[in-house]
Amino acid sequence: MPRETIRSLLLIDEDAGQRRLVSAIAARAGWRTMVADSAAAALKTLKSPQGATVEAVLIDQRDDTPATVAELRAAHPDKAVHVLTALDGLAVAVEAMRQGATDYLVKPIAPERLMAALDTAANRDSIEGELRPMAEKLWQPLSFDEIVGSVPAFRAAHATAERAAESRVPVLIEGERGTGKEMFAEAIHAASPRAQRPLIVVDCGVVPANVVDSTLFGHEQGAFAGAFERKHGRFVEADGGTLFLDDVAALPLDTQARLLAVLESGRIWPLGARGYREVDVRVIAASRVSLAEEVAQGRFREDLLYRLAGVHVALPPVRERAADLPALARHLLDRIARQPGLRELDITDDALALLGAYDWPGNVRQLQNALFRAAVLCDAPSLTTADFPQIAQESFSRRRPRAETGHRMPSVATGGVLLYTPEGHLRPLEDIEGDVIRLAISHYRGRMSEVARRLGIGRSTLYRKLGDLGIDSAA
Repeated sequence: MPRETIRSLLLIDEDAGQRRLVSAIAARAGWRTMVADSAAAALKTLKSPQGATVEAVLIDQRDDTPATVAELRAAHPDKAVHVLTALDGLAVAVEAMRQGATDYLVKPIAPERLMAALDTAANRDSIEGELRPMAEKLWQPLSFDEIVGSVPAFRAAHATAERAAESRVPVLIEGERGTGKEMFAEAIHAASPRAQRPLIVVDCGVVPANVVDSTLFGHEQGAFAGAFERKHGRFVEADGGTLFLDDVAALPLDTQARLLAVLESGRIWPLGARGYREVDVRVIAASRVSLAEEVAQGRFREDLLYRLAGVHVALPPVRERAADLPALARHLLDRIARQPGLRELDITDDALALLGAYDWPGNVRQLQNALFRAAVLCDAPSLTTADFPQIAQESFSRRRPRAETGHRMPSVATGGVLLYTPEGHLRPLEDIEGDVIRLAISHYRGRMSEVARRLGIGRSTLYRKLGDLGIDSAA
């Protein structure tokens, strides 16, 4: 069997303690960590035979970090470069991104954030990888009044969540990744009588199965090998407040049984304890997969689903919220402008049309980070289609078949546009016209004025056709 490729992280950091922490986290994701204490030492390492295995560079922030990033990217443009920054150093981190840094991560570094960044670095050949969520950006929680959305399905979810805030019943929020489940959980907590008590977040998908019970319910000293001291679990930390269980479908079945017992009795039994402890915790759970389907597949307890779904909130994906996109994009740009080192930016109608024609598989989170990256790199007063080259390219390559047409995907192409069905019949003119417009948008990189001119139609006609053909939700 061929040997697996070794992936290495090059860490530029003088702090020995942080070196050990980063190395341990990276090792969990299968990465080897090499260290350097300066840009010169890092460049020397990258030129060595070992440097060929380096796929990502992590730089601890210093005053010369932007210059270091520029030097590294000039010499090794194929390497993903991340900056590790403190809360008061965000302006330097933003300047580093202008010099070519892929992303920044905020100290103290969260293991799941670093592993996500490494995963992105390992998939940089994919456009989707470039558009994946970019670590933590310090967004402040929103109230219900600040959450933007007007399409009926979103407004229904919004109203349901707002009504549920005043009660103490569990809430289940379902929606694809990036649709805003944690944002809604924060809004529910902030509008509840428990707002002055803690909101504790547990990402069930990243907690190892062998420690998830201890994480949630706590343990006594000596409860298991390595339990050198007593530990309070997340339920105790959330006592009087709210516990948000993200990706709850990832919980093992035996942990699900213990969670059900807590929800039914209000009592937790720490591992190794002789008795129980009563807690007053409001649970909000979230899942990016349908828990009803998980129940049907035997992977989730039906009785636990009923307990968690005292109130059910279903968040629609962005591709079903095309009418919301202009207001949502402007709202996100306003929030981005409040970040250190950034400024207010407008966005052109052409750019909004390009964004509206994209599928957004990563939903609001992906839109947010595409706008953030564009804002960091933009020198003009407004974002244009030229600021979203990946979106223009991806729009054509990732287009989804239109389910409402009812026919199979065509198999014969002429000049890049498919004309015939597999049975040899011509496709409907509407479908061919839609593909021509998609091809033109991709070819002219979303410059809608140029697209309209080349197609021999006015811009208003082009936008009308985008709506008529459904290209606002399927590029």
